[in-house]
Amino acid sequence: MNAKTSSAGEEEASGMSNEALGEAKRQQVIRVAYVIAALDLTFLFMQMGLVPYLAKSLGLDSVGFGYLQTIFGVLQLVGGYIFGRFADQFGARAALILSCASASFFFLLMSLSTNIPLLFLSRLPGVFMHGIPGAQKVITDVTTPSQRAGALGKLGFCFGVGIITGSTVGGVLSTKFGVYVPTYVGLVGSLINTLIAVVWIPSQTKPKSDHHRTEHSTSPSGSLFSIREILRLMKFPGVMEVFIVKVFAGFPIGLFMIMFSIISMDFFGLEAVESGYLMSYIGVLQMVVQGLVVGNLASRCSEMTLLRVSVFVFACVGLGMALMRTVWHYCIIAAPLVFAFSMLATITDSILTKAVPSSDTGAMLGICASVQPLTRTVGPTIGGVLYKQFGVSSFGYLQLMVNLGLFVYLFKSKIPLEEMKSQ
Repeated sequence: MNAKTSSAGEEEASGMSNEALGEAKRQQVIRVAYVIAALDLTFLFMQMGLVPYLAKSLGLDSVGFGYLQTIFGVLQLVGGYIFGRFADQFGARAALILSCASASFFFLLMSLSTNIPLLFLSRLPGVFMHGIPGAQKVITDVTTPSQRAGALGKLGFCFGVGIITGSTVGGVLSTKFGVYVPTYVGLVGSLINTLIAVVWIPSQTKPKSDHHRTEHSTSPSGSLFSIREILRLMKFPGVMEVFIVKVFAGFPIGLFMIMFSIISMDFFGLEAVESGYLMSYIGVLQMVVQGLVVGNLASRCSEMTLLRVSVFVFACVGLGMALMRTVWHYCIIAAPLVFAFSMLATITDSILTKAVPSSDTGAMLGICASVQPLTRTVGPTIGGVLYKQFGVSSFGYLQLMVNLGLFVYLFKSKIPLEEMKSQ
């Protein structure tokens, strides 16, 4: 089956899904998915700001803290694909409930972490904490391919809300009421998120025809984790090529962001409060770009064009990073950086979910969600070496070279995917 026929079939099936749910119901489900994602990210960023202080109060040194972060990254890396397969087999609603329930257990263990072993144990539920992929799965199921990029792009608005609200609320609560209070808030909030998923997300979000295909899937393996399944998905036309671009285009900037807490202190000379303001600024940019820019461009330009544009902007950002010397330079660079990062994530997710059968979109989203945990797992070592040996400019030069290479690759290669314009 060629790409055009497959795309047309998916469009028709998605249309059937929309009719089955009803337009008003479909819009309500999408809005609920946004709410769940925003709350999930708020609690996630709340604990991200809390963990360093909690670890320090328990006597964990910087090396031990690095192990703690690596364990969480590995769990998310392994769990991303398993979560996606779970969503394909049991539905988006079940997957979201699993994610929110895991987050509740995560915060419960954190609230009980009065020693280092319990703090490490609290990372274990992270294997199923995938609120964003869960929301993406819901949106993918209830939208047509032509609507998908715009709807997925708005999830970035939730990301901005999460950064700003989570960082601010977590800081205020831990400062005024103690380091464990944010964990109690996260526990109650995650339980509420679980209830929202149970009540307002329909048990079946896929079209009936897709649900029937899922139950009688041609997948060679029914297990939740299978290397053969991953390789099978990568063999669909264009999937491997686009996935390679997704992984490598954002990898250098991922290394920079992993080292950012150190860079902000040593290179920019910022205090903790000033770093918080800078993160809030990034969050506002994220909200503006994802809420106003990505969706509008996705409705006017082909996805392959936007993919090339995001890679080119990433290359320009790399040049700017190589030349920056002050935090004000970074504030200027941050706007195109957020644009490229947001556009790349949204467009590649949209392209990849269209390139595989609808019964495999959850697994594909799970694989996509594993990219950032992979960076967090290997990034501290690579980023530390780059920063120590070559300085901040090395991240910029690496970003520039990698994305120039990918830009040339995208223009010269004929990736076998239909360039669809959103209608």
